[in-house]
Amino acid sequence: MSDAATYEVPTGPLRLAGPVARPKPGTLPLRGDLAHMVLAGRHLAAHYVIPQVRKIGDATAEMHLAGRDDSDVVSELAPGTAIEVLDIAGEWAWVCLGPEGPSGYVRIAQLAPAEA
Repeated sequence: MSDAATYEVPTGPLRLAGPVARPKPGTLPLRGDLAHMVLAGRHLAAHYVIPQVRKIGDATAEMHLAGRDDSDVVSELAPGTAIEVLDIAGEWAWVCLGPEGPSGYVRIAQLAPAEA
């Protein structure tokens, strides 16, 4: 498995025209400061990232709405599930299952070791 997801990079002029509905938290991989690169032509963010493909480790992992154990659980991820890591801060990784989501936070310790 590659360490990067394979998506077509948006080409040509990127512009947003008119109002864009803000998606519900935990859906699209979009925050005010960062978004999945595939969303570049549809949603405005300060930075766009090419995700790193990883897998959930040997135990089921909870994907949380925020990087806190007491936040709402967006989804439960089965062992071995492929995820896309967009950002890492402290003990948490902001991840998604693909550019259309869902997105949320999992503990870094719940990820399988990165493949060489």
